[in-house]
Amino acid sequence: MKLQDIWVAASLLLAGAVQAAPGAPAQTATAAAPVAAAPAATARVNPDAIRVLLSPELETTLVAQTMGRISSLQASLGSRVVKGRPVVTFDCGEATARLRMAQAEYDSARETHDVKKRLRELDAAGDMEVTLAESAAERGKAQIALARVQVSQCTVPAPFTGRVVRIHVKPHQGVNAGAPLVELVSDGPLKLRLNVPSRLLRTLKTGTPFEVDIDETGRSYPAKVTAINARVDAVAQTVELEARLDGKHDELLAGMSGNARFKAAQ
Repeated sequence: MKLQDIWVAASLLLAGAVQAAPGAPAQTATAAAPVAAAPAATARVNPDAIRVLLSPELETTLVAQTMGRISSLQASLGSRVVKGRPVVTFDCGEATARLRMAQAEYDSARETHDVKKRLRELDAAGDMEVTLAESAAERGKAQIALARVQVSQCTVPAPFTGRVVRIHVKPHQGVNAGAPLVELVSDGPLKLRLNVPSRLLRTLKTGTPFEVDIDETGRSYPAKVTAINARVDAVAQTVELEARLDGKHDELLAGMSGNARFKAAQ
C-alpha cells in the first residue's frame, strides 16, 4: 500500500469518529447522578417565647429526726394530708422506756432533795448535801425534757395542708436520722415563676396583667405580676418574676408549664 493511500484511510477514520462524538453526551446524560433527598422540615421554636412554670406556695421534704423503724405510713402518692396530722410514725418503744426511766430518776432525786431540806432544818444535814440533792433533781428534770423530745420525734406531722408528691420509704423499713421520708406540696393557689427580657422592666410593675397559655390543658388563664426580682441577670439579660392566676383552677397542677403573653412584648 502506498503512503498516500494510508493517509487517506486514516483521514476517513478520523472523520467518522468526529461525527460520532456529538451522540456520546446524549447517552451519558441518561445516567445522571440521583438527586439528594430534601431534608425533613423541622418544627419551628419561637425564640421569643416566655416560658412559665407553675409552682406550689409551699413545698418540703419530711426527714427522719431519729433513727428507727417505721411503724405507720399515713401517705400515698397524690393523697391529701392535713396540717398537724401524723404522716409517718416510728416504733417508739425504746424512747418511751427512756422517758419512764427519766421520770423515775427524777422522782427519786426530788424525794431525796425534800428529805435533805427537812434534815437541814433539824441541823442533821449540811448545806452542801442540800445543794447536791437539788442539782440531782434538776438533772432528772432535764433528762425528762430530753426524753420527751425524743418521743415527739417518733411522729412526723404534716407542716401544712397539702398533697403527697413522692414517697421515699415503706412501712416497717428502718431508716437513719436525716433520711428523706415524704415530699409534700401545699394545697391552694399556685404561683407562676418566669424569666422575662429585662427590657420589659420599662412597663412591668406589680399588678401588671398578662395571659398564660398552659401546655398541658391547652387553655389560657389571666394572671398578674406579684413580685419582681431586685436583680437582673446580666448574662441572659432577663429578670425573674412571680405571678398569680386570677381565680381558682382545679385542673392545674404544680409542675405544669406554658408561655406568657405580655401586651408590652407584642
